[in-house]
Amino acid sequence: MDNWIWTVMMVAALVAIIGITIFYFLNKWAGKKAAQQQDMVNQHRQSVSIYVIDKKKDKITSAGFPKAVADQIPRMAKLVKTPLVKAKIGPQIMTLVCDAAVFDALPIKKTVTVEIAGAYIVGMKGMKTKMEMAEIRKARRKDGGEAAASKPWYKKFKK
Repeated sequence: MDNWIWTVMMVAALVAIIGITIFYFLNKWAGKKAAQQQDMVNQHRQSVSIYVIDKKKDKITSAGFPKAVADQIPRMAKLVKTPLVKAKIGPQIMTLVCDAAVFDALPIKKTVTVEIAGAYIVGMKGMKTKMEMAEIRKARRKDGGEAAASKPWYKKFKK
């Protein structure tokens, strides 16, 4: 009986060691691939002034990208909701994929200078950090609350 428990524990330890080894090499491979992609993004980065029409998080398949672009997207990326920005670049209206940090800072219905690599918004000029954005949101809530309290009750409703 004691020998049986010892065998099960050894097999479980062996499976755990093999699993950790596999994850280590997969992580190393994914890190190299991510570094190559980041180098490509940095090579093709350009500053462009855009007018942000709308921004939302949605599946990339419903964004309306051309078939050639949609075929290159990995299967898992098609299932995940990604930050999408509808913007006017010159005379053309386009849907762009956006970095998560930039997505939070992008204002709607304003002209902004952004850094684009293909159809991917990489950065924004004058972008604030997460802490600065949190302070701005907190100040807006505070100002909005005081302004709403100073109005008469009947002016709070739209006609």
